[in-house]
Amino acid sequence: MKAVSEQEIRGSFVNCSKGEAKRLTLPRDLAERPWDDLDFLGWLDPAAPERGYLVTEHDGEIVGVALRLAARQRGGLHRGMCSLCLTMHPGTGVSLMTARKAGPAGRDSNSVGLYACTDLDCSLYVRGRKLPGLGGRLQESLTTEEQIDRTRTRLTAFLEKVLA
Repeated sequence: MKAVSEQEIRGSFVNCSKGEAKRLTLPRDLAERPWDDLDFLGWLDPAAPERGYLVTEHDGEIVGVALRLAARQRGGLHRGMCSLCLTMHPGTGVSLMTARKAGPAGRDSNSVGLYACTDLDCSLYVRGRKLPGLGGRLQESLTTEEQIDRTRTRLTAFLEKVLA
């Protein structure tokens, strides 16, 4: 992913108002992000931990999606798998995240969801740049490049549902 500016991020959101996008808290370390290793920029809002954001390139444009995390009620013995990168995490390392659909469907309260790494660092897990907790990534016969392609395909499928 190419580096994106604060202005590009705020203007990219498809499922929230311009006012909401203007008020959301951006990551402070945008300049230090490993852009070459990212398929999407994802972060949790430090001011509202039940909110997350995902920004990526889609069909030649920057697209942002506001997410809401479901209440975390799982114990430490539970393990979950991210539906984007297929990384296993213990406890609350995977969360159900929902996104209002874009346009009229979203205004009618329609939403879509996915289970994703709570820290939204899927790109780094797939590339081995970040290691998950106990359980970790499963051994796969796919190459890292094929795993990256799979993650991007799953991300695109999620975005298509938000935009539909």
